[in-house]
Amino acid sequence: MSGWQLFTWLGDSALLLPCAALVALWLLIPRATRPQGWTWVLCFGATGALVALTKLLFLGWGVGSAALDFTGISGHTALSTCFWPVALWLMGSRGTHRLRVALAAAGWLLGALIGVSRTALDAHSATEVGAGFALGASASLVFLLRQRRWPHLRVRAHWVFAALLAPLLVVEPGWRAPTHDFVAWLAVELAGHDRPYTRADLHQGTRPAPRRW
Repeated sequence: MSGWQLFTWLGDSALLLPCAALVALWLLIPRATRPQGWTWVLCFGATGALVALTKLLFLGWGVGSAALDFTGISGHTALSTCFWPVALWLMGSRGTHRLRVALAAAGWLLGALIGVSRTALDAHSATEVGAGFALGASASLVFLLRQRRWPHLRVRAHWVFAALLAPLLVVEPGWRAPTHDFVAWLAVELAGHDRPYTRADLHQGTRPAPRRW
């Protein structure tokens, strides 16, 4: 696995969805942290939903921008920029405020590198990655800023670390979740075309043919 492929996998939903679910469980089970748990579910869930919506609209109906080379928000960038700042902040939750801020900043930097990997691998355009970073960073920032409303979380770092490693017990590094294929299938079914829209369609002005039943 090359360096860029490794960074890309750190933003794949095969890794991040189970990790995000474990974070939600830590926060939802104790009564004292339940409000933070629901905030996390909302922030991460809304990020994933907006990514899926933009992809569905393009793959099914060609909603995008040729001028911006935009076919949908980069899911790897958005989910990683939402997840990693929060996960690293939680890992340092028993440390000083300065440490927590530094770890959250490291999470945003990691999200940016994952975004760069998507352009390096020709998976997304710069505008799609930029939109993903803006969405994910906004969602994680909302979660972190809302912590001022509740007693400060103090999660043991080894529990956070264990949650990040847990998916590796069932997911081989480099394995890609079939989320894009599912969204493409759903888009074709809903739009009634014989195939999904592609980036080439966007720039060449072509479109899929209607499905023949």
